Amino acid sequence: MAHDQEKQLAGEASLRYVEDGQVVGLGTGSTAVFAIRGLGDRVRAGLKIRGIPTSVRSRDLATELGIPLTTFDDVQQIDVTIDGADEFDPQLNLIKGGGGALLREKIVASASKKLVIVTDASKQVATLGKFPLPVEVIKFAQALVAREIAALVAKVELRKDAAGQAYVTDEGNHILDCSFGQIVDPPALARRLSDMPGVVEHGLFVGMASVVMMARGAQVIEIKRK
Repeated sequence: MAHDQEKQLAGEASLRYVEDGQVVGLGTGSTAVFAIRGLGDRVRAGLKIRGIPTSVRSRDLATELGIPLTTFDDVQQIDVTIDGADEFDPQLNLIKGGGGALLREKIVASASKKLVIVTDASKQVATLGKFPLPVEVIKFAQALVAREIAALVAKVELRKDAAGQAYVTDEGNHILDCSFGQIVDPPALARRLSDMPGVVEHGLFVGMASVVMMARGAQVIEIKRK
């Protein structure tokens, strides 16, 4: 319950970055839900925005709340995206993808002028790697990619759904959860994974976050990228 309260505080605090008339990226995950619900309240109060969701779940929630949506067919750039993270380090490098939406999340983040990350204090780490790194792969290459990543001294597990079957992303791919231990050079690992044929995307978001809104107890700490 304490974590939920912190997530709600962070999600609500992030709304200070949203202004009338903006295109807003709608993140995925338990903390982003609070931000989306807060945006829904503001839209009902008269805020004029258009949202681009990062997952089917976020799309459905936004639709339920009456948030107008748009697509990249109609807009080329997003003013601000509010999303969560599984970990962040002192340089505001992130691990994302615990909710399975890393591909769309990275596309939306890359098109955003500002990426605002909302978290509780448990997500702050000195070095990335405590949380397994999600890697989205096409099914055809899954076994090949798993062996190649394992050769980098990582423990690789295929993500399963609640029924014990392979988890399928919104784009129809699978996810390998890869435990590397401490990731001392996130940019280098990001490049290595991106160069592997069959890898669709990975959960390392390097140099993308503008600010982290981290809730600790009743306080929200704003950490900006240097």
